Amino acid sequence: MTTNRVTFIDTMRGFSLFGILMANLLIFQFGMYGKDELKDLSALDNGAWYFVKIFIEGSFMPIFTILFGFSLIKLIESIRRKKDKSRWSILRRATGLIALGLLHSTFLWDGDILFSYGFMILFLIPFINRKPKTLFIWAGIFLLLITSLSFGSIEETKKEQKEIATYIEKADNVYANGSYLDIYDFRANALPPGMDDVGLAFFLLIFLAPMFTTALTLFGMGLAKKQAFVNMDDEKKWYKLGALLVPIGLACKSLSFIENNFSRMLLTGGSELLAVGYVCLAALLYKTRPVQRLAPAFESVGKLSLTNYLMQTIICTTVFYGYGLGLYGKLGVFGGILFGIVVYSLQCIFSLAYFKKFKRGPFETVLRVWTNWSWNGQIKLKQKGSTLHE
Repeated sequence: MTTNRVTFIDTMRGFSLFGILMANLLIFQFGMYGKDELKDLSALDNGAWYFVKIFIEGSFMPIFTILFGFSLIKLIESIRRKKDKSRWSILRRATGLIALGLLHSTFLWDGDILFSYGFMILFLIPFINRKPKTLFIWAGIFLLLITSLSFGSIEETKKEQKEIATYIEKADNVYANGSYLDIYDFRANALPPGMDDVGLAFFLLIFLAPMFTTALTLFGMGLAKKQAFVNMDDEKKWYKLGALLVPIGLACKSLSFIENNFSRMLLTGGSELLAVGYVCLAALLYKTRPVQRLAPAFESVGKLSLTNYLMQTIICTTVFYGYGLGLYGKLGVFGGILFGIVVYSLQCIFSLAYFKKFKRGPFETVLRVWTNWSWNGQIKLKQKGSTLHE
């Protein structure tokens, strides 16, 4: 028995990588903290900054999170069809992502997401065998929880503002002019303001971070169990309903720029709702002729998502950091968007060409070999006479 890939999921994953690149370019160009403290921007760059903040940042990573949950269930179903139990394969999948994330964040870039996704798998184990309805209910609970926790405003003292400004200035100098070892040392030893307690920082990363991604991961898991996006013509009414979340999410994120106690709630909740809306809108438009012309390129990028994600880091750090071309902070926000479009277009061309000769990407192959514990990356079949336990 074989598992048919849901091509829409691969296509959407590829599209989400475009949005992730657009958002990450603010970090690559201006730093994790500096991207929110930009000053003296031109009208063009200021407009581009608001566009990225409202339409992209915080909403394309959640799309990837939905797809991650969807693919996790499909992976488990595939394993169980062939070898009964999936627990060790899933644990190896988690540890593989954690290891890749640690290597990525240690040696290349501190904006890694692979570590948190690997740890999130461990967090999700109690939910794997739950029914779709249960998963949707828990998704709603976690969404309400993280949105509620965002209530209130955070007022920085003059001392804290000075510490942040000092940190940003030092980071800008290191990333723009430093050698690889300078930047490596800065990432390893220069703790951001408010993270002076290493134990607290580790606690926040390990135990609280999964809470902010669990809601939509559970939503994606529920969609997979409901066999969503397989018979797309029969689901159009749901896509139309979900697409209404796009204007709602955009409105919430726009209103979040008005400083008050509800600002962070609007940003957090709006970002999640917009992500769901984008997925539904994409599903609604998926079968149209213009989208179908672009779909193979996005699908190819999506099948190579791990490799393409890591390649985005390698390309962007080489272009912007001091040990490469040293263009840190020099392209501007709008210029960064144009640069991102060029990089992603090249990834589309590369991915399409790659699949004419190979079946899987290099990093996907490594993770698959580790997950399935076999040199050829194939799932070891169950022995004859064993029974199947779903």
